[in-house]
Amino acid sequence: MLKTGWLNEPQRHTRWLIIGLFAIIIVLDFLTPPPYALGFLYTGPILLASSRLSRSATLQVTILGTGLTLLNLFIPNAEWMNLSSVINRTLMALVLVVTGWLSERNLCNEEAIARQKAQLQAQQHLASVREDFVSTLTHDLKTPLLGAIETLKSLQQEKYGAVTAAQQKVFAAIVRSHENSLALIETLLDVYRNDTEGVRLKRAPVELAALAEEVIVTLSDLASKRRVDVGLSYGESNSRSPVWVNGDALQLRRVFTNLLTNAINSCPRGGKVEIVLESDSSYQVVKIVDNGRGITPDELPRLFERFYQGHSDRQSMGSGLGLYLTRQIIEAHGGIVWGKNRFSSGEATERSQRGAAFGFRLPVHQRSEQLSSQP
Repeated sequence: MLKTGWLNEPQRHTRWLIIGLFAIIIVLDFLTPPPYALGFLYTGPILLASSRLSRSATLQVTILGTGLTLLNLFIPNAEWMNLSSVINRTLMALVLVVTGWLSERNLCNEEAIARQKAQLQAQQHLASVREDFVSTLTHDLKTPLLGAIETLKSLQQEKYGAVTAAQQKVFAAIVRSHENSLALIETLLDVYRNDTEGVRLKRAPVELAALAEEVIVTLSDLASKRRVDVGLSYGESNSRSPVWVNGDALQLRRVFTNLLTNAINSCPRGGKVEIVLESDSSYQVVKIVDNGRGITPDELPRLFERFYQGHSDRQSMGSGLGLYLTRQIIEAHGGIVWGKNRFSSGEATERSQRGAAFGFRLPVHQRSEQLSSQP
């Protein structure tokens, strides 16, 4: 019935089991009186062959079971003239054919799932290897950059001889370039570390207004260079009030820096950026609003994706990591972050009315009132 020259030991056992089942079913079916038909029992060997043997073996078992079911119309008694026997046997033959077909389809689906699983595992392994490579590469790049920066600063300090004013400008430009590269490398390292290990937070009471003021001072040179005015307001009250959250000051400072840098770079010369701090009973809300070109509709859903730089001028100078890192940090704090246009489509008619608003929301510190009352 089945070729077994290339079968392994479990398949040989399955073959003999199927042969034994066939023998038992043949005896029961052919010795049972005509009103009864036991051909449906051949579904057992068919399913067994489908689960343990090849497709060709399953086909052979299906054909053999179907043939034996129909053969019982002629042997041992001529039942082919009995309409009810013919109908019963025909229906059973159809059941066996459908069982074989469904078994074949199930086997095809299982093989497709196995292939997709193998492809997914290969892709996951490749992604893991790629991320490990990038992490190792960026980590190794930090050492020569730090060495180059320190050497250039030594030259600026004239530790190796006199330096002209023109040379000082050149050294300063190179140092800024190396520091920007170092900041990008550190951001990339943090992104991969956060993806694999999660964002590590050292929580403590943090006053967001003071943090915003520090970042504004830090980025004052960038704002001056681009002739962008940066302001700070407190919502509708516009009066300075403490804005406390329970968070990591270093990580939240990076959030302010990323969003404010993004806003300054998106503004035209003479533009304006405003940090707006708002509070309610449950959340502290921070908005960074600019009057730049705004965000195109196709950019909105992808603003916080890793390495996404967009198609406008907004992120053309960046790596596409700043907003992604911002989202990681805010979500680790239990907050949400968003980006949108200041005005809906068609509402902003003048150039001064354009712009985007990025913001985030964090839970209020439970003891914020006590903290605010402290001197």
